Amino acid sequence: MNSSAGAPDLICELDSVQGIVDALTSVRWKRHQDAVVELSEHGMVIIVEETSCVQAKVYLQRELFVKYDYGAQGRPRFGVSLGLFVDCLNTFSFPGRSTILEIRYPGPDMQLMLRAVDSPDACIYAEIRTRIPETISWDYNFEPAGSTPLTFTVKSAALKEAIDDLEWPGSSIQIKLQPVPPSVIFRGEGHGDLQIDFNSYANTDLLIAFTCDRPISHRYKYKFLRATTSNIPSSVIKDNRGSKLTIGRGGMLKVQHLVSVAKPTVPHTHVDSAGYQQPSRIAYIEFFVKPEVEEEDTADDS
Repeated sequence: MNSSAGAPDLICELDSVQGIVDALTSVRWKRHQDAVVELSEHGMVIIVEETSCVQAKVYLQRELFVKYDYGAQGRPRFGVSLGLFVDCLNTFSFPGRSTILEIRYPGPDMQLMLRAVDSPDACIYAEIRTRIPETISWDYNFEPAGSTPLTFTVKSAALKEAIDDLEWPGSSIQIKLQPVPPSVIFRGEGHGDLQIDFNSYANTDLLIAFTCDRPISHRYKYKFLRATTSNIPSSVIKDNRGSKLTIGRGGMLKVQHLVSVAKPTVPHTHVDSAGYQQPSRIAYIEFFVKPEVEEEDTADDS
């Protein structure tokens, strides 16, 4: 696996631990959850999934790191407990001050190694046991449903609130897009019906963008749809960059969030190699949710 004897596949340094914690927390919808970490010269991808119905990916591009020394051949993968990874990262997140976290893989026993490299008072160090990763159970290759994208962008806070309001245990949620008038409808069925409309003509501040050339409708299991927003940290909701939802071929739903990975605004001696502080950086999060059933009005998409 290693590019040379004894040399790690990756040594990288991060100056915004809290931003990475926020990104990984967003895809942590269960207490005990395994993740697959894939390394490449372009950065890290963390993948989690459940029962072949929902999959999430966090993209940490190399530009998010102040140092990224990649020496592996190919793309090494390893399995890790997502909860343990987040908890360990949290120990390196100190309110009120910035810290530089070094991440190294693999250690002598194939562990993931974390170390604070700029702590003058103490040596803060953690090792996380890794394992041979399980095979990702389904292909996340996302294909458009037609020549015109079926997509809309809504404020993250509004999306989370809408999905929370639609809670019917064990039920499914219908998502319907219609071009005239341009609108998105979320509809839940349980002991009664609840419908939430996002109308672009009524509130342009809420529905930021909308593209749809024909009516389309699909149903999604509530618990999997809820996983796409249930654990987004309040700091991300407050940032409110907007969440983009796209319906692809066969009704596959893609939900994309952006999480700011910026340096804490506190004095710190570290600057990047170019001699200036980098602007706000973004971690990309994608969820893929399979539809529960095929709707008649989407038969021509298959």
